[in-house]
Amino acid sequence: MFYFLDGCAQNRRGQDGNSRADRLASWLAALLVGTGVAGIGALGSQALAQEKKPAAQKQSAWVKICDTVQIAKEQKKKICITHHERLDGNTGMVLVSAGIRNVEGAKSERFLVMVPLGMALPPGIQVRIDDDKEPIKLRYTLCHVGGCTAETDATPELIKKLQQGKQMLVAAINAAGKPIGFPVPLNGFTAAYKGKPVDSKKYANARRQLLMAIRKRQIARAKALAEQRKKQQESQKKKKK
Repeated sequence: MFYFLDGCAQNRRGQDGNSRADRLASWLAALLVGTGVAGIGALGSQALAQEKKPAAQKQSAWVKICDTVQIAKEQKKKICITHHERLDGNTGMVLVSAGIRNVEGAKSERFLVMVPLGMALPPGIQVRIDDDKEPIKLRYTLCHVGGCTAETDATPELIKKLQQGKQMLVAAINAAGKPIGFPVPLNGFTAAYKGKPVDSKKYANARRQLLMAIRKRQIARAKALAEQRKKQQESQKKKKK
């Protein structure tokens, strides 16, 4: 993803650390909602909260991560990202990412959205929050192997809409000229945005395990398909005899 920060925060102990682990476990469970990936919620709970069960509440797909980055030879700045990410449960590919980036000392925050490769770049991205008549327009600034990122200033007005909204719809145009929509839930945005960052090491480990689980599913499906084809070929040979 475009803003994943690995190793950004030191491990914290006590009740406050446990609450962040619970929030991250909830995020993992929500990350693949509707993708058909079984056991991801349990995986996140085991990796992050271990024996402590996540609170029975509406799960949030938003999480905050912070890191101190070397900007110049003798200058470091703290960067925080409050973001949502949705993966394809079959491939592990990022379907859509959205986030607010805060850089220490910057005059304003930035609103970033990432969509898969293969989109038409000139139209940019449009985002509608709930029933807004006027969409928020973002221009693409970077494309890499994971997708293309568009961004704009995160004004106080935009932050307020994200805090009060229920859902935003990310709209992009693919290479064939057809519009594609990516819904992004806003439940949990405010808590993540105003709250403390999660433990980045646990985040990285849990995400790694999540992708490994998806990879294992891919291998299992490929083996099952190969065996099915082999049986069909053997059956056809027997019929010919």
